[in-house]
Parts: sequence; C-alpha cells; structure tokens
Amino acid sequence: MSRPSRRLLPLAVATAALPLLALPAGPAAAASYGTPTITLSAAYLSGAVAATGDPTVTVTVAQSGAPVSSLTVAATASTRTAVAGTGDVTVTGTGSARTLAVAARGVGYTDLTVKVTGLGGKTASKTLHYAASAAVQHSADSRYLTGSSDASAAVDAGDGYIVVADDESNVLRLYDRGASGAPVRTWDFSSALGVTKEIDIEGATRVGGTVYWTGSLGNNKDGEIKTARHIVFATTVTGSGATTQLALAGSSSVLRGDLINWDRAHGDRYGFAAGSAAGEAPKQVDGFNVEGLEFAPGGTTTAYVGFRAPLTPAVTGGRALLVPVTNFPSLFSGAHATFGEPVELDLGGLSVRDLRRNALGQYLIVAGSWAADDNSDPYALYRWDGQPGSQPVKLLDLPTSDAGGWEAAPDVPDLTAPGARVQLITDNGSAVLYGDGIEAKDLANPEFKKSRTTWFTVN
Repeated sequence: MSRPSRRLLPLAVATAALPLLALPAGPAAAASYGTPTITLSAAYLSGAVAATGDPTVTVTVAQSGAPVSSLTVAATASTRTAVAGTGDVTVTGTGSARTLAVAARGVGYTDLTVKVTGLGGKTASKTLHYAASAAVQHSADSRYLTGSSDASAAVDAGDGYIVVADDESNVLRLYDRGASGAPVRTWDFSSALGVTKEIDIEGATRVGGTVYWTGSLGNNKDGEIKTARHIVFATTVTGSGATTQLALAGSSSVLRGDLINWDRAHGDRYGFAAGSAAGEAPKQVDGFNVEGLEFAPGGTTTAYVGFRAPLTPAVTGGRALLVPVTNFPSLFSGAHATFGEPVELDLGGLSVRDLRRNALGQYLIVAGSWAADDNSDPYALYRWDGQPGSQPVKLLDLPTSDAGGWEAAPDVPDLTAPGARVQLITDNGSAVLYGDGIEAKDLANPEFKKSRTTWFTVN
C-alpha cells in the first residue's frame, strides 16, 4: 500500500504559519527611557533642632518617556548623620515638584545626597548642603528669616508680611512673618542714596503709605565716622502682603549734626558731641547711637528718636533717652531738624532697642543693654502711653540664653486685650549658629545666615 507523498513547505511560508509570540522586554525597551533630571530650588538649607516649620526645598524631577508619578525621590547619603541622616529627610508629593524637609538631629553641617530613581533603573542625584542651629526656647512660636542674620528694624506690610532691615547691608527684605524661609522680595537703595557703605539701619516707622528708616547716626564699632550712617530715608509703599513694592521717596543727612548742635546749645546735657567724636565707639554708656524711631501721640509730624546710647545720666542704671524731632517729615524737603523737650524713661537701666506705636496710641518698647556684648545681657518689653510725664510699665523679661539679641517689633497689638501676642525679631549677626566658631554675619553662604522671630504673649 502506497503512502501519500509529503510536500515540504518553503521555510518562509512555514514560519508565517506559526503564531507570533510576544517577546519579553529587554535592554532595548529600557533604553527608551532617558536619564532622569533633578534640580533643587536651593543648594543650601538651614534648619534648627526641634524647630517648627523649618524651610524646605523644592525638588523638580523629570524623565523622558516616563510618567513623572513613576519617579521616586529620596535622600540616600549624609556626610554627618549626627546633624541629619537619610531617615531625617522627608520628601512629599508625586508630581514633577516634590517638597523636601529635613528634621535636624544636632548642630552643625552635613551634605545630603538627594537621588531620583526613574524607570529602567536610571538615576540622577544632587547635593544639598545643610546646616542646623541649636534648639531655642519657645521653638513652637519661632520662625527663621533666612538670607540675612542682622535684622535690625521691621514694619508691617499687611496680610501676614513684614519688611525687615539689616544693619550690615542696605537691603530691605519682604518676608512671610508666619513661615521660615527666604525673602519674597528685596530692595537695595544704595545706588539711589549715593552710598557704597552700610547705612547701619536701626530704626523704622510706618505712617500710611510711607516708611521712614534711620541709620544709627553713630560711628562704627572702631570709632570711625562714616557718613553713610548719618542717613535717614523714606520709602513709599504700594500693594500689600506678598505684592508689596517699595520706592525711594527721599533722604536726609542732617539729623546727626542737628542733634549734636542742639545738645551743645543746651550745655552738652547729653554729651552728644563727645560721644560722637572721632575715635569714640557708639555702644558705650556715654556713646551716641540711635535705634528707635516712632511718631509721638496724636500726629505724624513729631517723631521720637530713641537712643541706645547714651543713658542719662551716662552711668549704669541711668534712664533711656528719647528726643522729639518736631518737624521730622520736613527733613526730606531739605529742612534742618527742630526739637522738643527730651523724654527720659526708666527702663531699669536698659535703653531703647525699638519703639513702636499702634493705632490705639499704645507704645511697645523693646529694651536692652547699651553695650556691644549684650546678647546675654537683660532684655525686656515695656508698655508706655507715649506721654512725656508718664513712665513705662514692664510687661515681661525676654529670654537671653539663646543666640541673638532682641532687636525689632514689626507692629503692636492691643496690649490690653487678653492673650495679646507680640512678634519680636533677633539680630543674630554676632551669634555662632553652627558650632564652627564663625559669627553668622561672616558666613560664606547667605542661605545659612538667619534671624529668628518669636511670638510672646504679653497680656
């Protein structure tokens, strides 16, 4: 019996007849994903041990060919885990912009490696330079204003923002007063004012849409006469809150000389000429140094100029001094200053570090030592009615064990209201924040410089 013959199909035909099998993903598929990208909104970040609301960094990531939600971001290494380890870094968010926060363990510096991992196992990383300062009293009520360490005067900008001056530069900075972090906006009027050196801004007050700023009017710490420090200037304000804008409205340099001449004409009662002479340091009990500026009750013409030095008499335990300038706004029209009867206040041997009035006519005085080495010397808050014949009443003693000296109050609540709270700002310029022996004002990275704000209940 014969078998049916077999026909061999051509190889190509036979292959086509077989079902197609899915090939596993391999290196070719992985290659379709690009290398991830990662950027940090800041390369330097400062925090504090036990802080509330420390500044954060925005981490922006992407990878071609991959949905951004598939990317993971984490800290993978720390050069000093005693300051902050990888477990102290938290990254939140799933979009292209993630928020990175660090909870400090200890004081000092560390470099954190921040890595993004994408599809295909591809990665990219950046280094975040991190510094942590020590824990402070009232940490839950404290925030940090970064980018500057020498806060010296401040005014309210509305909607939760403040404008803060620095006595080591001529830059004015706009901050969110409720959050730690960098300024929202900055202004430097040095060029417009014709100065290249620091004005040593120490006092400020706001009337409507105008803010007046004053230099210390004194010599520098070495007793050298620096004319930039004699400037008083005004800025106009437009907008409010985060949209605040400042513009220079005028300046004057006559107030220092007018004060000295006025005092000389009244028998050198306060020793202004001697205290301001070349070679005399300003922060002495008989020195010459202005730190407060606020308008007298009931008007916007007479301004109180508050002195850090001298005391009167110029001895330990002396009284604080205010000198009324009765035509203060006229200084910006070219006038010389005229003066009223000086006011002497018993602040327990302390002097004026800031002076602020509210719409109710209540005054808050930040009182501190006249001395240069005063970060651990006493500070106190006083309430006053602004009348020359009355004396201030102490509200509370301020803590002095933490870094920085209490320097400014942006505004004043109703001091008679139950639970009234006042926000104060420190000058941290002379503080060693990170345990390295370097004063904050001398730090190489501006992002590590910072002042502190703290809210205090005063009633």
